[in-house]
Amino acid sequence: MTTALLIIDVQEAMFSYDVKLHDEGGVMDRIISLLNKARSAGVPVVYIQHTEDEEYTKGLPTWQISSRITPKEEDSIVEKPTWDAFHRTRLHEELQRLGVTDLVICGMQSEFCVDTTTRRAYSMGYSSVLVQDAHSTFGNANFSGEEIVRHHNSVLGGRFAVLRPEREVEFQ
Repeated sequence: MTTALLIIDVQEAMFSYDVKLHDEGGVMDRIISLLNKARSAGVPVVYIQHTEDEEYTKGLPTWQISSRITPKEEDSIVEKPTWDAFHRTRLHEELQRLGVTDLVICGMQSEFCVDTTTRRAYSMGYSSVLVQDAHSTFGNANFSGEEIVRHHNSVLGGRFAVLRPEREVEFQ
């Protein structure tokens, strides 16, 4: 296998706020679909787990990977302390161990960890598909979550990754 599914920061904290992620239910359904497709095809699944103070403190319930996509024993989990899943982590080494050259990227949050990791994957020579409808974020004072997702799809797509909707992602 040369492809891996990279699931970024889909942790319980993302679902613990009073505000909801953009298209939260739809995005989670599409991430679950990607996960099922990858597992059916025998494609490695790599979970990225943000680990820092506050709600991402290791061991807290909010730090846990979402119970809707619980990792299996054969899946890889890489903890990260920054927005970049490659910086100060073992992600690159794990992907090399698995023989991975291509990534299918989904997860949370579009303008932070998804953006930074997608750009870094490109810089490190990985070929990536950013699943355009399987990443999300919260709105802020200036933009809705939908606007942020759309913006990051337009910035990352074609430059740093191929954009593809979940229904068109196939693992072989």
